[in-house]
Amino acid sequence: MVTQVAEQGGTETLDAPLPEGVRQRVVAVAADALGAIPPSELPGPLRPYARFTPGRRAKYAATPLAAALEQDAPFRVRVGERIRRAQPDLVEALEAGTVPAAADPLDVAAAAYLVRPDGWTKLVAAAGDEAQKADAERADAEATRTITALREELEEARDAAKQSADRLRLAQDEAKREADGLRRRLRAAEAEMRRAQAATRKAEAELDAERAAASSRGSQQDAEGRRLRGRMSDLEAQLEAARKASREGRSADEVRLRLLLDTVLDAAGGLRRELALPPVSSDAERPADGVDAVRAVAAGPEDVAARALASDDPALLDQLLALPQAHMVVDGYNVTKAGYPTLPLEKQRLRLLGGLAALAAQSGAEVTCVFDGADLGAPVLLAPPRGVRVLFSKAGETADELIRRLVRAEPRGRAVVVVSSDREVADGIRKAGARPVASAMLLKRLARF
Repeated sequence: MVTQVAEQGGTETLDAPLPEGVRQRVVAVAADALGAIPPSELPGPLRPYARFTPGRRAKYAATPLAAALEQDAPFRVRVGERIRRAQPDLVEALEAGTVPAAADPLDVAAAAYLVRPDGWTKLVAAAGDEAQKADAERADAEATRTITALREELEEARDAAKQSADRLRLAQDEAKREADGLRRRLRAAEAEMRRAQAATRKAEAELDAERAAASSRGSQQDAEGRRLRGRMSDLEAQLEAARKASREGRSADEVRLRLLLDTVLDAAGGLRRELALPPVSSDAERPADGVDAVRAVAAGPEDVAARALASDDPALLDQLLALPQAHMVVDGYNVTKAGYPTLPLEKQRLRLLGGLAALAAQSGAEVTCVFDGADLGAPVLLAPPRGVRVLFSKAGETADELIRRLVRAEPRGRAVVVVSSDREVADGIRKAGARPVASAMLLKRLARF
């Protein structure tokens, strides 16, 4: 839109603000000229900016400069003299009523605004229109470039989507072939399982028959054993009589032979003890073993330890850690917040780990201390003490979940002790075969150091 102009009392004035491009050019000229004017001759609002560089004046004093040029005619005239010396040809042409064809419209408008020849308002308005037109052309060009780039990106995206679809179809075909192969192998495995079950039933029938035959043979062997024991008693009586008869007349060769025999027997006995060989008949099935009944379940070492002491006695923890290959998992913050919650987290960790290191050295048990690391912004710089494994949970995982994973990783039957007062943690690890211990018990035990 063309900027409207008005004439009041023979003086030309603008009835609208300067176009932005013209305003910036006028402020730049005024900022450059400000340094050549004595500070005492400057308008009051501009004096604080007199020592600034032209660039800083244009940046920080743009509004005071524009206001001074509009309201202070002497200041505007001095700035106009500056542009008259810098661009004399342009100013002379404007005063003659002509506009150089090759001149920048913004320079023309700035010079006209500052020098104000006849018709300067029209020059400023025309420069505003030219600037808007140039801005519109640049915006159109930029929009055209953006649309072209977006079209190219769209084509690339379409090509990528087509390639992804092709890869997906290939993957689906491969998955279908693999599923068919798995189904065939599953059917073969089911057939093999049925054959194995039939073979198992056959073997069980043969085992029952063999057990019956073995029972019969056992009865016969018992009778034969009784007969042999009677025969052996007779032979022993005869041997004793022979020994008595020949005791006085044994020769030196017989004595050496007996000494050699005793040596061999003693060596055989020592070898049996060293190899821990069981008696020959220790694995034989006894008649009572074949009686069908419900057998008692042997108590585990943890149950024996639990019955030995009260549940809140710290000595119970010593008994649990004395079990073979015991592993103690500690819920770190659950213990520290129960024992010394006023300390910073770093000092809580160091105090607990120091006590755990002493307990690990004394008991010889494996010790793992778990801390919640979900809210950590960076890895904790910590030197784990000797004998204590220190773990932090990953992002998105709590310390309770990490403790459950540690318990599940242990083999069934190993003595695992979890120190935590969290009821949910205790119930979960108890189902997994571990022994829960309250945090207060560990704190009492560490207080002994």
